[in-house]
Amino acid sequence: MSASRISRTTDELGPDEPGPGSDELLAALLDGMDAALCAFDADGVITHWNREAERILGWTVGEAVGRSGFAGWAARAEDADEVQGRLMSVMHAPGRQVHEFALVRKDGGRLLVRTQSAGVRSTEGKPAGVYCAFSEVHAQIDLERAIALSEALFEDASWGVVLVDVDLRPTVVNSHAARALGAGRTTLLGRPLGEIVVRGVEELEGALQHVLAEGAPPAPAELWVTLRTPEGGKGERRRCWRSGFLRLASPLTEEPVPLGVGWLFQDITEAKLAEQEASQLRFRGNQLHRAGRTAAECEDPMEAAMSYVDFALAGFADHALIDLTVGDHPARLVRAAATPAGSPGPCLAAADAAELPVRYAQGHPALQCLDRRGSVRASASATGTPTSQEWAAHRQWPQDSVHALCTVLRSRGRTLGVATFLRGPSRSAFERPDAVYAENIAVRVASAIDLALALRGGG
Repeated sequence: MSASRISRTTDELGPDEPGPGSDELLAALLDGMDAALCAFDADGVITHWNREAERILGWTVGEAVGRSGFAGWAARAEDADEVQGRLMSVMHAPGRQVHEFALVRKDGGRLLVRTQSAGVRSTEGKPAGVYCAFSEVHAQIDLERAIALSEALFEDASWGVVLVDVDLRPTVVNSHAARALGAGRTTLLGRPLGEIVVRGVEELEGALQHVLAEGAPPAPAELWVTLRTPEGGKGERRRCWRSGFLRLASPLTEEPVPLGVGWLFQDITEAKLAEQEASQLRFRGNQLHRAGRTAAECEDPMEAAMSYVDFALAGFADHALIDLTVGDHPARLVRAAATPAGSPGPCLAAADAAELPVRYAQGHPALQCLDRRGSVRASASATGTPTSQEWAAHRQWPQDSVHALCTVLRSRGRTLGVATFLRGPSRSAFERPDAVYAENIAVRVASAIDLALALRGGG
């Protein structure tokens, strides 16, 4: 059934009359459109009615074309004159008019529709009819809500929204995401994510590829990434993003055609760091408690001191050194205990033959610790030394050491020596909370060493 019927066939149009099949072509074009379309001639008679109009109201082309207005079938009698008058008024007015009407479906149900109508002129410029497109109001409202939601997401949302194409390159970035990524919204478009994310880009791109292939995961993912600082800045920024993903597909095709992925994220770095810090504090407190119970069972106070060091090393450092002071002006340090240099193992007291002064160069972190009577942190990367091995060897430390934390050992108002904790390249540098933990360990170790020295006649 065609989308329209021609009421008469004449030759009065002359040589400019459209060729054969033009009406069928017009009907096919109208039927292929997603909008409901109808048209009236100058007398208000319906001349065109497409399939979408048939779907919405239920009236077929044969039932609609040729009728005069909507009276008696598609509109209630009390509404018909008003509907017809408002629709046909556009024929004598410029531009387009938008109206909302209650129409009647073929099954008797009422339906609120929104119409957009415009007048049609003849070749002489005279009013010749009205063209009208209409849709269900709730569908239009749903569309407007979707547009409003989209605009809100990309302008006012308090979380990042990024749309990436199938090549995993950003195509749309909202303001929040641009700030989080440290770049302008337009400068991010089309750039590989690896230009912005220094570390963690493999996990992020892996998640996006999984969504393209398999669909959205059932729950948000927490991704740790390291970002380049904004232009002009130095260093890097490590952030944790709670991310959700949506696979985007074209709604205009029968078979879904992938358009990319919608990536929504919130920065939860501060909360995660606080959570990690709390977990770390619980673990370290538990280690000190266990160390205290073990030390209480040791008959030798020096053995008790070593047990504190062994428990402290778990999750904290790779090596530990205990150097005790000998003499006063100037004080010298001798090695009292150490963990194995080449492999992991317990902290063991040094043999008697090893009680020779440790040859620490001037400015050594352990000597600085004695002078300041406080903690000193040092890292190979901050010294400009060509290699970390040279840095460690110069300080008489195991060659795999790249980070150090020296803490003074004090008991009963006396300085007994220095405890040094060392980390390898797989660990991060010591920070202020680490120094606090080391100081707590040093108090217990110093107390046990002080007791051992007293029992040996050295206190």
